[in-house]
Amino acid sequence: MIIFLVCFGCFLFWQQRRQAEIARQTIERKCRQLELQVVSITFRHHLVDEQRHWHWHTRYTFEFSSLGDDCYEGYLDMIRFSPAKFFVPVHRL
Repeated sequence: MIIFLVCFGCFLFWQQRRQAEIARQTIERKCRQLELQVVSITFRHHLVDEQRHWHWHTRYTFEFSSLGDDCYEGYLDMIRFSPAKFFVPVHRL
């Protein structure tokens, strides 16, 4: 049983790292299109979304800069390995 739990934990960690890599690539690609500089990326797992639907999803919050001397915060919601919602707030150009 312990071997199974260790293997399952490793599998979950591997899947989370895979999702994080897809999210990072998606965020960087979108910010490049908008001519923004990514400063940092963090994540948090959620069970309930904004419409009160129950499902496991991860919100990747990222800070970005448009001019180099400012900082804004956007987010990307991921469900499994697919981007579900991408939000970039209004910022200076």
